[in-house]
Amino acid sequence: MTAKYHSEIGTEQGLNTLPHNPCELLDFSTVRLAKGQSHEGHSGDREILAVVLGGKVDVRVGDSSFAAVGGRPNVFAGKPHSVYIPAGRDYSFTAVTDVQIALPSAPSDLDVDPYVIAPDRVANGRWGAANFSRNFHQILTEVAQPDLPARRLIVGETFTPSGNWATYPPHRHKVDDLPREARHEEMYYYLVNPGDGFGISRVTTDEGDEENYTIRNNVMQMMPEGYHTLVSAPGYETYFLWFLAGEQRTQGAIDDPDVGWVARTVPMLRALGH
Repeated sequence: MTAKYHSEIGTEQGLNTLPHNPCELLDFSTVRLAKGQSHEGHSGDREILAVVLGGKVDVRVGDSSFAAVGGRPNVFAGKPHSVYIPAGRDYSFTAVTDVQIALPSAPSDLDVDPYVIAPDRVANGRWGAANFSRNFHQILTEVAQPDLPARRLIVGETFTPSGNWATYPPHRHKVDDLPREARHEEMYYYLVNPGDGFGISRVTTDEGDEENYTIRNNVMQMMPEGYHTLVSAPGYETYFLWFLAGEQRTQGAIDDPDVGWVARTVPMLRALGH
């Protein structure tokens, strides 16, 4: 059966793109470079947040240059450095060390200067409770970084401990009905520690569709619709880079009505999370 909401993304040197994408706004790619290698691109009509997953890279965006961006060896070893690339810009990456960069993007008409988001601007904390608690980084959100401009992108990272669930109770963001709910597409890019591990991801819709998928390194979960959740296998920690896009950046979600009672009976550390 062909998976509608999941796929794997390549791990070749250079640019890796999605083999299919059911979303209308969001897109995603990765760039992998060995020390000294370069990659060039143009953002077109999209804004891009270049999130350094591991390593260091020199970044040029138009006439702006940012030297040695990054530092953590991998996503499980600290907060990220990121570079916001506005629409309509040439950009290039030159690897200072071996480097992997994630490139979530969305349509944008925002004319602003590129900028770096250093680790000290990344908010961190814990969402959930009991065995559905997980740790988060908010990289580019309206709540944690209200002074950083973006047209649509909302970006963060979640770390789900061994045996725990994340995005639980499952939630959706299908319609603009703030403050109750906001219409956003969303994607998750997964990595697992140790690397031979796995988890399980689940997407369901109000129309009765259901898709369960094994999480491994470099798996993409793509959600133009639906309630979504995931669990880490015992002994393994799952990471996912999460990013959303809609007509506005204010977040709102509603829980799956069949499972939402959990949030009402278990004390929650935070009401809205990934």
